[in-house]
Amino acid sequence: MNVRIRFLGGAKTVTGSKYLIEVDEFKILIDCGLFQGLKDLRLKNWNPFPVDPKTINAVVITHAHIDHTGYLPKLFKEGFRGPVYCTSATKDLMEIMLLDSAKLQEEEAEYAFKKGYSKHEKPMPLYTTEDATRTFVYFKGYRYNQRIPLHPKIAIKFHDAGHILGSAITEMYIQGDKMRKKIVFSGDIGRYNKPILRNPTTIKDGDILLIESTYGNKDVPSENALDKFADAINTAFDKNGCILIPAFAVGRTQSLLFYIKQLIDEKKIPSVPVFIDSPMGINVTALFKRHHTFHTLNGKLDEDIFDFQGLHYYRNQSESIALNNIKSHAIIISSSGMCNGGRILHHLYHRLPRANDTVLFVGYQSEGTRGRKILEGEPIVKIFGEEVHIKCNVTHINGLSAHADRAELLKWLKNFKESPKNTFIVHGEPEVSRAFQETIQREFNWNVTVPEYMEAYDLFKGI
Repeated sequence: MNVRIRFLGGAKTVTGSKYLIEVDEFKILIDCGLFQGLKDLRLKNWNPFPVDPKTINAVVITHAHIDHTGYLPKLFKEGFRGPVYCTSATKDLMEIMLLDSAKLQEEEAEYAFKKGYSKHEKPMPLYTTEDATRTFVYFKGYRYNQRIPLHPKIAIKFHDAGHILGSAITEMYIQGDKMRKKIVFSGDIGRYNKPILRNPTTIKDGDILLIESTYGNKDVPSENALDKFADAINTAFDKNGCILIPAFAVGRTQSLLFYIKQLIDEKKIPSVPVFIDSPMGINVTALFKRHHTFHTLNGKLDEDIFDFQGLHYYRNQSESIALNNIKSHAIIISSSGMCNGGRILHHLYHRLPRANDTVLFVGYQSEGTRGRKILEGEPIVKIFGEEVHIKCNVTHINGLSAHADRAELLKWLKNFKESPKNTFIVHGEPEVSRAFQETIQREFNWNVTVPEYMEAYDLFKGI
């Protein structure tokens, strides 16, 4: 039995995570993410899939974020018809997120056609809401620590990654003719000692390891993050403006509500109106009650931890548009977190030119995204095909990220009793992945590789 891996995404980039495992003729795709950010990356979404989707036997999903799941409807459009394995919480989250992803693409294509800024005569979405809905019947949800057979000689287990609801570190067991081997996929590793989610599960061994490296080159102390969050909010109100927070609907929005309620209760910020302008964020928040075994809020959900005086959930578009009329002392949270789509765009369109307003980033901004451009101080960004001048205040807090930093990634790696045969650094920008590679080699003396896009490796021969 021979085992190979091919890196179809998530290599020297934080998007498009896709890792093809071939066990003889049996093909398993680990994650099926959409490329985002830089144009050269986004164009890969439109290319024919590097492997005939009809020949792939199964897909395994580590968590629901679009950079790990957003290509699934396209894979099905191209002929894949196998099972999609994930945790039960991820299953429900994927249905919400893929519908939202499809809707955004439909709206963008329609808007580009109406405004005439596409080079195509009739712009088309990568996939439609109908395409997304067709995939749901193939989703199979499981609990943590449950052995899941994919093939007579291949099984997986999901373990809590502490990143978002249902996120998983995935162990793959391959039983050869002579020996058994294990591959560990970290997925996205969460932070330690944070509210709502548990710490990442300790993994003690693995023959091959794929480890994410989003923050592999920096330490992000979290002790003062809450105070910095309060300072950012108060500073925004001192300028007699509103504070706009682009936030992922899954995970980040719920964490922000938890922190805002805490700061109001402790009287560290004034009790002002808080608006969640994200239908998807509202739907995701409701899933915390359904999937109570995937987080730490069992006893607190009955106290309406995501509902407090002054908190407003906005679903319809007219409510969303009305927020533009609020001039000061309000917190507006909307998605998407990297400002590449969703309702956040019309809020940015109206608030970026306002000198009194503040845009607060609380999560990672990928290279090439609109959020990254705003954060790096570009004076003008394009929204809806128009140039928008940035005159508002722009600030950033690292400590509220859902990604483990360098110290936390090393803490997780230190649990391995023996060095893996090979460790692959994935899901990081090139300079970050290289820095993390050097750190692991220095700290552990492991064999570490930073793979290239489309590169393939023999993992085990004749096992």
